[in-house]
Amino acid sequence: QVHLVESGGGLVQAGGSLRLSCAASGRSFSSNGMGWFRQAPGKEREFVATINWSGGLTNYADSVKGRFTISRDNAKNTVYLQMNSLKPEDTAVYYCAATATAWGSSNMDRYDYWGQGTQVTVSS
Repeated sequence: QVHLVESGGGLVQAGGSLRLSCAASGRSFSSNGMGWFRQAPGKEREFVATINWSGGLTNYADSVKGRFTISRDNAKNTVYLQMNSLKPEDTAVYYCAATATAWGSSNMDRYDYWGQGTQVTVSS
């Protein structure tokens, strides 16, 4: 079992930055692929970014590529999402998720554990 807790969300103006954190507890964090997803009001949850167990492989949604960076610190059992050049369309609840394998994925069905989410609001 992996327990995930997100933090770092908030209200920011367009063009600003936020860093989300996801703290993991439970079974070995360093062996899990991790991902960030988001869900805007009235929309389906969508993929944002993913990272493999070592941090050596990452993948991003086209909508955030070049603006967001996913990283992890296995010593701290934490995965991060650095969000720069934020846009109003980035407004959503952001969720951290963990797979039961070493590899991340853009497919939500590959994830076994989910956090409760953190709200990000970008004003224009």
